[in-house]
Amino acid sequence: QVQLVESGGGLVQAGGSLRLSCAASGRTFSSYAMGWFRQAPGKEREFVAAINWSGGSTYYADSVKGRFTISRDNAKNTVYLQMHSLKLEDTAVYYCARSRVRVPVRLQQSQYEYDYWGQGTQVTVSS
Repeated sequence: QVQLVESGGGLVQAGGSLRLSCAASGRTFSSYAMGWFRQAPGKEREFVAAINWSGGSTYYADSVKGRFTISRDNAKNTVYLQMHSLKLEDTAVYYCARSRVRVPVRLQQSQYEYDYWGQGTQVTVSS
């Protein structure tokens, strides 16, 4: 059984920074690609970023490219999302998820390509 637990969310002013963490249980964490998604009130869940098993390949939504960085520490079974230059529209619940495929041919942005999800952490950006 895989469990994912996000942390690091909170209230931040526009232009500020936050770092989210996602701690994973299970010995196979380092073998799987991981992703971050977010869901704002009244909106569908959307892809934010993904990272391959080694951390050597990453993929970002256009809306966060250049502002967010996904990384992972396999020794700590943790994936991170460093967020800079936060905007009001970044306000959402952020979820981490494990790829359904251990080593996908390409990193995926569809939520249906991820099978385990955390409970989410709230990020609120204020003006």
